[in-house]
Amino acid sequence: MARRVGRKTSTTGTANSAEWIALEQDIVACERCPRLRDYCTRIAREKRASYQHEAYWGRPVPNFGDPAARLLLVGLAPAAHGGNRTGRVFTGDRSGDWLYRALYRAGFANQPHSIGRGDGLRLSDCAVTAALHCAPPANKPLPEELANCHEWFRRTIDLLPVRVFLALGQIGWRAALLELRRREWHTGKLPPFKHGAIVELAGGRWLVGSYHPSQQNTFTGVLTEAMFDAVFKTARKLLKQT
Repeated sequence: MARRVGRKTSTTGTANSAEWIALEQDIVACERCPRLRDYCTRIAREKRASYQHEAYWGRPVPNFGDPAARLLLVGLAPAAHGGNRTGRVFTGDRSGDWLYRALYRAGFANQPHSIGRGDGLRLSDCAVTAALHCAPPANKPLPEELANCHEWFRRTIDLLPVRVFLALGQIGWRAALLELRRREWHTGKLPPFKHGAIVELAGGRWLVGSYHPSQQNTFTGVLTEAMFDAVFKTARKLLKQT
């Protein structure tokens, strides 16, 4: 039996739902980075052998989640045969398997699996974004590509009542701090990234760090499910304080 999500899901009828949808549409239509667009469309055309029967998304991957979220997860980028295939961030790859299982256990998701758009997955009080919305070659975005994509992160924060930012990996951490400092929600010395890091921000907000649930981390034991669960317990605790 699926766990009851701890807060009523707000996927329709909220004050900013129309703006949230408009932002999704603008992200999907983005053509700012020719290298990324060429790579994603080529991957969608050539496909991986095990997914030859599927129609790949092949476009920039929008945010996903509750448009009234107070918890915002900041990842790196869609995977070439994950989000670039399914059209939903952290969906269709092992990183997503780890992430949505953890969100389910923490009560932010209504089910522990994420297979593809239309699979019934809903998030509550939580949304997922990325520093980059297109899959980069070798999973290594260029600085100018991250800069091109940063507008979408700014607009995401403009729309959401975020109280806890959870950065998944160093690139997500840097992207979050760049915007948090621009808004003067964080000043002073730059805090280093580490798993479990907690940074207090202005206005009753927080930045939390976590290792990215990539296979490189999960297969080697750098990140365990217990460690990941602890990060979401921290996020829950901080949300209760706001």
